Amino acid sequence: MGDTRLAKGRFVLTLVLAALFGLGYAALHASDKAPATGAPAPDFTLNSQEGAPVSLHEYRGKWVVLYFYPKDFTSGCTTEAHNFQRDLAQYQAKNAVILGVSVQDADSHKQFCAKEGLNFKLLADTGKKVSEEYGSVMNFGVTKLSARHTFLINPDGVVVKEYMDVNPGKHSEEVLAALTELQAK
Repeated sequence: MGDTRLAKGRFVLTLVLAALFGLGYAALHASDKAPATGAPAPDFTLNSQEGAPVSLHEYRGKWVVLYFYPKDFTSGCTTEAHNFQRDLAQYQAKNAVILGVSVQDADSHKQFCAKEGLNFKLLADTGKKVSEEYGSVMNFGVTKLSARHTFLINPDGVVVKEYMDVNPGKHSEEVLAALTELQAK
């Protein structure tokens, strides 16, 4: 009986480790499909927290910080959004807009913006198509979430910098520094 219990425990542990490995692999390799630096940013149209359609091409002539994040109301996503909000005036002074994308619906984004005082667009990618097109999907078993990736897009609509390993606490400062450097060239 003890051997059977030990065998079952090992089997369960093996399954858990395999699942974790698979999730980690999927998260790490989601970015394999991301648009390359120097490539045109794929255009899209998604609904914002107001329920209105927003298209990337509407922002030609501006710098775009297109950031993908896993989920409204989670600690890392809230920190990242607060920091973009804190720095919003600096982005605007640099002719840049912030567009956040996740797989939650527009109502969730509306509640998140209201609760957290966010004044930039959060876009609902409920079909996960845009997240997939930008190589920014993570698989968690049966659930798919947007991966924490950011693409800096120049006024001509070209991806000039991508961030695939984001620290939410420092990210806005990092993007602002890159934007300053790119605009000085």
